[in-house]
Amino acid sequence: MRAFLVVMDSVGIGGAPDAARFFNDGLPDTGANTLLHIAQACADGRAEEGRTGPLKLPVLDRLGLGHAGALACATLPPGLGAEPQGLWGAATEASNGKDTPSGHWELAGRPVPFDWGYFPTTPPVFPAPLLARVRELSGAGGTLGNEHGSGTVMLDRYGAEHMRTGWPICYTSADSVFQIAAHEDLFGLDRLLTLCERIAPMLHEMKVGRVIARPFVGTAGAFRRTGNRHDYALRPPAPLLPSWVHAAGRTVHAVGKIGDIFSMEGIDHLHKGDDAALMGHLSRLVDTAEDGSLTFANFVEFDSLYGHRRDVSGYARALEWFDASLGRLLPRLRKTDILLVTADHGNDPTWPGTDHTRERVPVLAFGCGPKPVGQVGFADVAASVAAHLGVPSQGPGRSFL
Repeated sequence: MRAFLVVMDSVGIGGAPDAARFFNDGLPDTGANTLLHIAQACADGRAEEGRTGPLKLPVLDRLGLGHAGALACATLPPGLGAEPQGLWGAATEASNGKDTPSGHWELAGRPVPFDWGYFPTTPPVFPAPLLARVRELSGAGGTLGNEHGSGTVMLDRYGAEHMRTGWPICYTSADSVFQIAAHEDLFGLDRLLTLCERIAPMLHEMKVGRVIARPFVGTAGAFRRTGNRHDYALRPPAPLLPSWVHAAGRTVHAVGKIGDIFSMEGIDHLHKGDDAALMGHLSRLVDTAEDGSLTFANFVEFDSLYGHRRDVSGYARALEWFDASLGRLLPRLRKTDILLVTADHGNDPTWPGTDHTRERVPVLAFGCGPKPVGQVGFADVAASVAAHLGVPSQGPGRSFL
């Protein structure tokens, strides 16, 4: 008996009841729907780069993805709607955020009990003492950035100046984050990681959720971020699902950025890489993970490569790749296993701005037989995984198994 909890980062399905309280480019998230709008673009022939035709997700759809989308927003995504053969429902977030830690912490058992610290939307966005501390810890004569922006834009805007001065690039987003980009060779990867680790306590005191090291390589006009990103996250205020399972003497595998999100609390083994490598890790763990274990995986590139960059075709390609890969895993699960697929927030690539969108998320499970569970809470996911593993749940969620 094992559990595999897989997060498709940012694959929201719309319908969040409080979407009007959350904004992108000054406009409310009301009506944002990552899955629906990608499916509509595909059906209309507006997502033809590297793929063609309607969105093809036969494996996820057989689990109930189309019906989960219709449950969330009363609209069936084009091309989806097969009769579900798995457990399916839609989950609503209670935490006051649409970010990675909020979504994952609540999926792992507990809503975030405080409001995150955010930075102003117009530059300069960072307090002077914070940047002075960055200069002191890095030994650099200054910093670049000091504004909101996506990582690729920051490299285009400041990469050449960084190469000339050696100054780190500091930026944020609508999330509760402080990000530092630096060149792996010129600035040094170890130096960047040490800087982020040492500045993180100052940010955590401000309730900023994550300090993110964003290393990159290349030359002007051809900079690219590497897979050596590292998140220094605020520690969860109470034990969450990985810690519940670990405390019961079971093994916990973290695939992707799960280790960073939970500050490695309750995690025995960490498996990292790009999404292709992560799928390889997940595939191997389907064959080798210990009896009674939890494998908790996050596939980030839906969000990082396609959602924030508003790349509809790329997002559709990633969904279809994930679906095909999942189809090769499911037949190899043991009869007593459960594999549960969900998401942490939305990132509608058709929406204004470049930030996450407040949405409900799908809850799909293989290993339970056909079962509609309706509207559930994020925290119910942890309670359900715990119930499957026979581990006591320590949060407010209720199992839907």
